[in-house]
Amino acid sequence: MNEEVIKAEGLTKVFNKSLVAVDHVNFSVKDGEIFGFLGPNGAGKTTTINMLITVLKPAEGKASVLGYDIVKQANEVRKVIGVVPQEYTADEDLTGYENIMLCADLYGIPRETAKKRAIELLELVELTDFKDKRVETYSGGMRRRLELACGLINRPKVLFLDEPTLGLDVQTRAATWDYIKRLKKEYGMTLFMTTHYLEEADALCDRIAIIDHGKIIVTGAPSELKDSLGGDIITISIKENVDVVDIIRSVEHVKEVKNENGAYRIKAEAGEVTAPLIIEALRKKGYTVTKLSLTEPTLNEVYLEYTGRAMRDIEESREAFRAQRITLRRARGG
Repeated sequence: MNEEVIKAEGLTKVFNKSLVAVDHVNFSVKDGEIFGFLGPNGAGKTTTINMLITVLKPAEGKASVLGYDIVKQANEVRKVIGVVPQEYTADEDLTGYENIMLCADLYGIPRETAKKRAIELLELVELTDFKDKRVETYSGGMRRRLELACGLINRPKVLFLDEPTLGLDVQTRAATWDYIKRLKKEYGMTLFMTTHYLEEADALCDRIAIIDHGKIIVTGAPSELKDSLGGDIITISIKENVDVVDIIRSVEHVKEVKNENGAYRIKAEAGEVTAPLIIEALRKKGYTVTKLSLTEPTLNEVYLEYTGRAMRDIEESREAFRAQRITLRRARGG
């Protein structure tokens, strides 16, 4: 479990000699873990994957997958990896079974071996009953499962998943999570995935790297990152237009206070005990609390702590919206 399957050192990608998409990132992925890149769209997640799977060449730095250099030994890298891209790539005029066999042909897998694997994979992703139906009749969830099966046909040791649930409804997303967990548990596979869904990173990943503007901000297990905040998060607003940071800071158990556009973000031990103490301290000074929320640390709080801004699941760039629209349109057969 401690063996490094993927290793990147100073990995950098620059477009048009000026746009730095990935900025000297360093990270490693251990054997058998699910490692996630978490960040908003446009942060450099897909560009990083495209370098690791040898689609793009880095401008600087180096990286290896299972010991193979992604530039010098690109062919060897391709043989040992599987890729599930962000957008649907299956041929809509072919059946599910035919699509998997086509992928097998591209890998040069012998026909009889490919047939056996295709049947096994269709069973894994619960598409056996639909294997002879054309992909244009598949729902979005069925297409995503087919993409997963195609990515597994060469029995990769490392699987790359780029935004694996983008555009899927909540129920289908949860089902996709189950398949991903099975790949790790039953096959001991190493998975590298990108996502901008906080809940997804928390539920699936053994470790995550938060990436923003092409730079890795922090890396660790989700629980470690949340624990690093050092307590519960209390958010308070008051009626009066004055600064009460010093009053709040003087309350027992309060560790840190920040005034963010009139709302006070407070780190505190035992938040359920501390919140009433803060309200009482403010009341004694004649101030009125108009809003209060108490939350345990979340990955959104972690992102806010390390980047200075919140990243919520609903935030999507124009690029992501366009990709999602294309994905949904294809899923509907439009």
